[in-house]
Amino acid sequence: MLSRRWWFVLAAIVLVIGVAAWYVRPDEAEPAPAVQQAAGPPMGWNSWNRFACDIDEQLVRGQADAMAESGMRDAGYTYVVVDDCWMAEERDADGKLQADPATFPSGMKALGDHIHAQGLKFGIYSSAGSRTCEGRPASRDHEEVDARTFAEWGVDFLKYDYCESKNADRPTGLPARDRYQRMSDALRATGRPIVLSVVEWGDEKPWEWAYDAGGTMWRTTRDIKPNWPNITGILDQQVGLERYARQGGWNDPDMLEVGNGLNEDENQFHMTMWCLLNAPLMAGNDLTAMDSVTSGALLNRGLLDVQRDFGQGQGRRLRQDGDTEVWVKGMSDGSVAVALLNRGTEATSVTTTVSEVGLPSAGSYRVLDLWNGEQPATSGPLGGDVAGHGVMALRVWPSR
Repeated sequence: MLSRRWWFVLAAIVLVIGVAAWYVRPDEAEPAPAVQQAAGPPMGWNSWNRFACDIDEQLVRGQADAMAESGMRDAGYTYVVVDDCWMAEERDADGKLQADPATFPSGMKALGDHIHAQGLKFGIYSSAGSRTCEGRPASRDHEEVDARTFAEWGVDFLKYDYCESKNADRPTGLPARDRYQRMSDALRATGRPIVLSVVEWGDEKPWEWAYDAGGTMWRTTRDIKPNWPNITGILDQQVGLERYARQGGWNDPDMLEVGNGLNEDENQFHMTMWCLLNAPLMAGNDLTAMDSVTSGALLNRGLLDVQRDFGQGQGRRLRQDGDTEVWVKGMSDGSVAVALLNRGTEATSVTTTVSEVGLPSAGSYRVLDLWNGEQPATSGPLGGDVAGHGVMALRVWPSR
């Protein structure tokens, strides 16, 4: 038999536990995060740039298999994202989105299971309007049911567009921030961490609010196209946005067009600048038919190290002189990544100095050309001849 004193102690313990249980009720517990935090900006593959609506489950399975077999998965490309046109023309009798029975007869959960079996993550697409940009059913006023459906299918990433109809009309009524907040809240309520990619096109300055609304990445521009004027125009729109990037929240200048008709110099330019911007890298080419130029660009480990390293922040433009530019990005180990750009059509000399790019004084500097390998050490000058529509990408360390 316990003494009266020990009965008193036991009763006090029970009382404390009961009060604690009442104070931290399940409905007041911290919800699961709406975003999947990562060491760096998300990387993967998206179906849109190369295939648009011409997709089916066999194509996506093949791309996932190629991502695993080509070395892309091991290099950090993680997400396989099925863009617009995967949905049936109408919701089912319970109001849920369903896969197009003609092109995805096995359903989206089975597709996600296949992707996961390759050691990859499953991404899907919807829009904040009533219809997607291709006229399929979208998530406006269906945020909760769609988020639950995505979670049940094992979705890890949601590309959330801003179309109201096939004519790409913008949704009316609520501001964009409120629409994305609704989906973020719905994703959070499922308890499954799902990356939310905010694709508002930059019209309502999502860099100012998307992170607080639950976004991991936010589009800063309209859609990218596989041509030189479009890619350089998008790059111009990134100037000044570097202050909005942060660990876990990334400016998104749209998906990659590497391997979609650009020449080798343009591929290198495109890949270099997206890495210097700490941009999410969503390949958009046919992974089953990559040539060595394309795979060499997408798998450039030196540039991927730059993309993953937030270091001293996103890269920025340091100087512009007509068709030539100097961009710089401080790295976490004290080195500096430098991009020397030539937007003209003919080769020209583009140079800078270690002092201009912010390196401390040293006797000499180690220089790694991220496309061509080690260069001789320098006492200060950097650069040289750069091909038309090309770039020289350097990483520079002060010698010790």
